[in-house]
Amino acid sequence: MDSLRQKVEALSLQINDFAITDAASLEQYRIQFLGSKGTVKDIFAEMKNVPNEQKKEAGQLLNSVKILAEEKLQHYSNLKEAASLKIDSDIDWSAPTNGRIASRHPLQIVGQEINNIFGRIGFSVAEAREIEDDWHNFSALNLPEDHPARDMQDTFFVNKNPDMVLRTHTSSVQVRLMEAQKPPIRSIMPGRVYRNETISARAHCFFHQVEGLYIDKKVSFADLKQTLYYFVTQFFGEGVQVRFRPSYFPFTEPSAEMDISCQLCKGKGCSVCKQSGWVEILGCGMVHPQVLRNCNIDPEEYSGFAFGMGIERLTMLKFQINDLRLFSENDQRFVSQFAGAR
Repeated sequence: MDSLRQKVEALSLQINDFAITDAASLEQYRIQFLGSKGTVKDIFAEMKNVPNEQKKEAGQLLNSVKILAEEKLQHYSNLKEAASLKIDSDIDWSAPTNGRIASRHPLQIVGQEINNIFGRIGFSVAEAREIEDDWHNFSALNLPEDHPARDMQDTFFVNKNPDMVLRTHTSSVQVRLMEAQKPPIRSIMPGRVYRNETISARAHCFFHQVEGLYIDKKVSFADLKQTLYYFVTQFFGEGVQVRFRPSYFPFTEPSAEMDISCQLCKGKGCSVCKQSGWVEILGCGMVHPQVLRNCNIDPEEYSGFAFGMGIERLTMLKFQINDLRLFSENDQRFVSQFAGAR
């Protein structure tokens, strides 16, 4: 752990000392520290050498240096469009402005908050391709060829190729992660997914998910529940009520759906919660032994849990938004309402 801490401190110094003076140096900074082969990604590989009892502390340490690198990149990206960036000009880009305050998209605000919450308990962030093959999107997850999710009404196939699809969930990232990395694995997988659905106030043909995966020795359903309890209390506040209901997913066994007390009516009953006082926010369960075998992980030695939630649904609850289509219409009147939101 001391060795990892020294590496993080050394990398933090490199990030702080890197001079960004123009568009070229900004891009060099991004590639060196945050690129697919950058030093920040490399240092996360050290997690596999950390003892299990220290993984939470190590995860917080690694996420701190990642956030440092991302914040510096965002800061200089916001100074001016990269194509014309020139820090040493006569213009003071840090001076106050009388113009309109910029605002982030609400999905970005909520997505970053989710990343931060799970980062505090040792979850790293994993991403992968949006165009997937049949194995990673379906077969490895116990979705047989006759499963309804494979129906053309639900899935977008690429160039009518039955083996290539726009991913229908970020579970495909879980499969790739389990194939590429030996346990312990503790990661979340945010990203955009696609389903062939009719667009309405409650549904869209693309939306955003974040899924989570924890694989290690002696992982139990109690670990899953405590992780999700922590998340909802951090995201919604201590007063939120939670319940689990038995459910079915091909890739987990046992499976459950998790409800929270409706944040719009405070559990009293409204149109959003269908007068029940409860809103379902995610599905979860213990990773099916066959899924572990499909990814060359021995289910006799390892167990794990997985969960998945829609970022749009959480955003609608957090900001009391009642129409899903608003997120993708690029209406500045809508986005400007979130200036200063965190």
